[in-house]
Amino acid sequence: MAIRKSLFFILQTVVVGLAAAFIYVLLVQPDLLRTDGTVVEVTETPGQETEAPSTRPGVFDGMSVGPVSYADAVQRAAPAVVNIHTAKIITRRAHPLLEDPIFKHFFGDRFSRSRREVQTSLGSGVLISKQGYVLTNNHVIDGADEIQVLLADGRSAQATVVGTDADTDLAVLNIDTQNLPAIVIGNSKHLRVGDVTLAIGNPFGVGQTVTFGIISATGRDHLGINAFEEFIQTDAAINPGNSGGALINASGELIGINSAIYSRSGGSQGIGFAIPINLAKGVMTQIIEKGHVVRGWLGIEAQDLTAALADSFGLSDTKGVLISGVLRNGPADDAGLLPGDVVTRINNTPIADASEAMKVISAQQPDTLIELGGIRKGEAFTVRARVIQRPPQSAVNS
Repeated sequence: MAIRKSLFFILQTVVVGLAAAFIYVLLVQPDLLRTDGTVVEVTETPGQETEAPSTRPGVFDGMSVGPVSYADAVQRAAPAVVNIHTAKIITRRAHPLLEDPIFKHFFGDRFSRSRREVQTSLGSGVLISKQGYVLTNNHVIDGADEIQVLLADGRSAQATVVGTDADTDLAVLNIDTQNLPAIVIGNSKHLRVGDVTLAIGNPFGVGQTVTFGIISATGRDHLGINAFEEFIQTDAAINPGNSGGALINASGELIGINSAIYSRSGGSQGIGFAIPINLAKGVMTQIIEKGHVVRGWLGIEAQDLTAALADSFGLSDTKGVLISGVLRNGPADDAGLLPGDVVTRINNTPIADASEAMKVISAQQPDTLIELGGIRKGEAFTVRARVIQRPPQSAVNS
């Protein structure tokens, strides 16, 4: 009997101890009861940020990453981007039927009088220097009777046209105002596809707007927009009113002048074009110094070689240009260049296509003697031609 009581006491003690241990584990260390061995660690965002996000580039997983914000770049460039308002007086003639003598007999000439209207348009521009020079597109101010420039700080000024260049769709204006901001000019020579771009302008007249994207391509030509094309293509949204505005890089430097969009709807579809600043700067310098741009000209019409054309001329590739027309009594005609000639080199420099030929010829100073070589009726030929100044808005290619 005494042994049974002792065993019952021991058993009771063990059960109470186990129960106490279970309660202790349940309340104090519940993790000991989990069967899943995976430990998940999360980092929570603080409820209140103590400082603004960093705007500097950093490194993530061994790769460089861009800044969190481009506000510094915009703040650096935006004051130099202006809105351009133009006004043009146009005369609308009455319908020809209203000029009919019988109509006039009954109604007089009150319906047949011409009406004068003021046509307004909006665009953008960039202050290049503190002297008040503004770079914009020629089509923004073309034919305008009055040009008003509105600065980012709210000031406005009347602008005068220093000069224009329709072949690149560029124009230089000047405003006589003090304490002007000026944008920092970058270098478009070493731009790479994938570089960050920001477009600043005045789309649809809503006010200064910034859009973000990358460089989609460089050196775009054969678009039929300008006579001389070397466009930067970007997917930064460019809309009507952005023309003439600034395309900047992530440092706030000007790399291009927004010029055109490819769109079937009239709005941005992610294909915008800007004139590289290196090209625009050369045009601007000549306009300011000479009042116009001086380019070489031969008086020829040139077209790219297709595979079929190259084969018909017995050529092994399509490098070169086909002379499809020669202006009578022009420099090329005087030099003996003939329609049907295939020019493959200029001054011993190989020529790939018509666009490259036009660039090489236009870069020559008037009265310069250049050498052209190629194939004529299956035989090699060489001629020397004296370049003259390119006529304004010429209809020929080179």
